[in-house]
Amino acid sequence: MINGAGVIAGVSIAHGQASVDDIEAACTEDQRRAVESLLDQPGVEEAYVLQTCNRAEAYAVAPEASVGRAALENYHATVSDDAVVEMGHEQSLRHLLRVAAGLESIVLGEDQILGQVRDAYEDARGVGAMGPVLENGVTKAIHVGERARTETAINEGTVSLGSAAVNLAERKRDLETATALVVGAGEMGSLVAKALDGTVERVLVANRTVPHAEHLVGRLDVDGSALGLNGVSTAIERADLVITATGSPDHVVGVDTLERAGDTLVIDLAQPRDVPPAADDLDAVTVRDMDALESVTAASRQQRESAAEAVEQLVDEEFEHLLTQYKRKRADQVIAGMYESAERTKARELSTAFEKLDLDDEEKEVVESMADALVGQLLAPPTQSLRDAAEEDDWTTINTALQLFDPEFGSDVPEFVSSMDPEEIPEDMKAEMPQAVLNQLDD
Repeated sequence: MINGAGVIAGVSIAHGQASVDDIEAACTEDQRRAVESLLDQPGVEEAYVLQTCNRAEAYAVAPEASVGRAALENYHATVSDDAVVEMGHEQSLRHLLRVAAGLESIVLGEDQILGQVRDAYEDARGVGAMGPVLENGVTKAIHVGERARTETAINEGTVSLGSAAVNLAERKRDLETATALVVGAGEMGSLVAKALDGTVERVLVANRTVPHAEHLVGRLDVDGSALGLNGVSTAIERADLVITATGSPDHVVGVDTLERAGDTLVIDLAQPRDVPPAADDLDAVTVRDMDALESVTAASRQQRESAAEAVEQLVDEEFEHLLTQYKRKRADQVIAGMYESAERTKARELSTAFEKLDLDDEEKEVVESMADALVGQLLAPPTQSLRDAAEEDDWTTINTALQLFDPEFGSDVPEFVSSMDPEEIPEDMKAEMPQAVLNQLDD
């Protein structure tokens, strides 16, 4: 079969239309396993999944859009319908570009999402899920994300969810003499610790791997110490602010621990959440999650709206380039298949003719030239029609042609060859044909 002929179906469960609970419900598997599950669905040829603390998105490539949509239903089966945005081929491509550019982030233009798009790309590649369709789309999205941050000011100011979380904490607490506990020393935890540096009096970093926590503390100017996750219960009793950002599939901070914490602000940035929902009912503890960051980031979003306009134009420009690339590739694949089929038929018929005719090398060259000219002239109109169909988004014609000119097509002798009449041959070609060939056609 001709490769790269599929269409993309996509779903997005993200902040704005989905709650933290909705996003958590979609992330029942880790990113790589979710890709593998999509590939296991009937008809799915390529797959890509992007799961972050504020979005869960999946994309499937299949021969028909309906096949891709059916495969994606399992991904969001436990999510309420109003939290799911379904996307077709072009909408999926544009959305990927916008996500990587930071236009869909809670913190407009934040840098972290670009790295997450890259990581998701590597996960999909690692399980063999990236084919020609998604390869072009995701790499174009990464390219757009890089351009957005180097050519515009969209990532100036508050540029991470970590710093947004600290800004939220500053609204709720006087942090100048506070002790902050950061649970998790990964990418998000590092961003949080960096934002806390110089804002609080002391930073405690808890992590499953203590050396990682020690390395992070060593990069801070503020007084700090590292501990394992088994020390979180004791550390919370000393902390005024707790920000969690682990990648654990289970709750890391229990309700019993928070009951002993006293007056504490907890901001949970993890997905799935590190803090159980029941903690919201504790009188002395204030728990905030990703949904609470929307108001914090509104001001910085306004500051970067002008830069966002430039990025929107960049996305539009690159999106049109991407569509043109897809259309050209789709048409070229069909045209190549058409010519391959014709070449096989031509070679077979020439071989048959040469076995029957007593031709010298020069005469064979003339016959081969005639056959080449016939193929070129016969296929010129459908070639142009296919290119026009691609430009006009006539995918019905394109897909029909893809099936028609599969490499297996053309194994039978075409009717026009077996019934060819010498009178139908153009005069300029007939003049170059050896008489023996014309006589053979007359027989």
